[in-house]
Amino acid sequence: MGEILITARDDLHKARGDWLKMLARERRLSQLTVEAYERDTRQFLLFLTEHCGGPPGLKDIAALRTADLRAFLARRRNEGAGARTLGRGLAGVRSFLRWLEKRGLANAAGAAAMRAPKQPKSLPKPLTAADAKRVVALGEQLNEEPWVAARNAAVLTLLYGCGLRISEALGLTGAQFAHGETTLRVTGKGNKTRLVPLLPIALQAVAEYRRLCPYHIDSQGLLFRGAKGGPLQPAIIQREMQRMRAALNLPDTATPHALRHSFATHLLGRGGDLRTIQELLGHASLSTTQVYTGVDTKRLLDIYDAAHPRA
Repeated sequence: MGEILITARDDLHKARGDWLKMLARERRLSQLTVEAYERDTRQFLLFLTEHCGGPPGLKDIAALRTADLRAFLARRRNEGAGARTLGRGLAGVRSFLRWLEKRGLANAAGAAAMRAPKQPKSLPKPLTAADAKRVVALGEQLNEEPWVAARNAAVLTLLYGCGLRISEALGLTGAQFAHGETTLRVTGKGNKTRLVPLLPIALQAVAEYRRLCPYHIDSQGLLFRGAKGGPLQPAIIQREMQRMRAALNLPDTATPHALRHSFATHLLGRGGDLRTIQELLGHASLSTTQVYTGVDTKRLLDIYDAAHPRA
């Protein structure tokens, strides 16, 4: 990084080099992250060279105003940078200015006062109902060990049938399925507890797994076990889903978490109430759940475009 020539005065060039070294050595950021910060601040200094009429130094950085930062983002936007790129670039500049401020070399108030560009909301990408049913079916599991195949089917069924996060499913204990309950008490993000109905198919999948599992599952122990009897790791289920994508010709967006998206989207498409879906998912805010209305609206418009004679 030190070999890259920057249009800046020596004092600013040295300070920036020290900052980049600190990111790598003390904060132990990944090489890719440090390279992104290097690139973002390099673009900023190149902008300041033109904006200030000459190579900037620490004195110029100390005199920066919010308007200067806005001008930088406007230039990048005119060059074709999207909201995500602009947001990341502003984060890099802010980090550098905060580091300088701690050393009494700059004032980061202008950067802190700026709002990051509004990020476009990406819609969840659910599976179709037919694909979701194939993914959770015991007969479609790829592992040749019967109890492992039943375990994977049970986990995936809970993600799709109950809308659980993978961490929530893997955190379940034997006691939660000990007496044929028809509801599941789940503790999710922020220790928020919710009740989720247990579909018969989910109970059957868990019962089949427990019947075949070679390890004793007591009431206090974890329900789902790894191959050697220890806790089942999320990466195992994620790898299995990756294998199923290839075997079943599913899109790259077919992940364990996409089954939770599918749960919500399919409920909404069948007339489910948004507030109820919020409770089932364990969302603290209704606005988080409302993103699924965009998914369902898009599906309806796609059907309209494909079917209407005048579309």
